[in-house]
Amino acid sequence: MSKQGKSGKSRNRYSQQYKDEALALAERVGVPEAAKQLGLHDTQLYGWRVKARLNQQRSEVEQKLAVENARLKRQLAEQTEELAIIKRAAAYFARRLK
Repeated sequence: MSKQGKSGKSRNRYSQQYKDEALALAERVGVPEAAKQLGLHDTQLYGWRVKARLNQQRSEVEQKLAVENARLKRQLAEQTEELAIIKRAAAYFARRLK
C-alpha cells in the first residue's frame, strides 16, 4: 500500500510479517547490508528494530502484570473466604450468648 504525503512522494506501508523478515535478515547480515538488499534506508530498519524491542519489553511487562494480577485475585479470594468463615463463626457465637 502507499499513501500520498505532503511532499507529494508516495509512502510505502509494509506488513508486520515483512518487517519481521527484514529484521531477521538484518540480524544475520547487518542492518546496512539488509537495507541495501531490500532497497530500504538504514534508518527505516533501525526504527523498526527499536519499535520491535519496545513491543517485546512491553509484552514482558504485561506478562509480569498478568502474573501479579492472578496472584492478587487468588489472595482476594482467600481473604474473602476467610472473612465469610469469621462472619459465620461470629454469628454462631452471638446466638450462643443469647
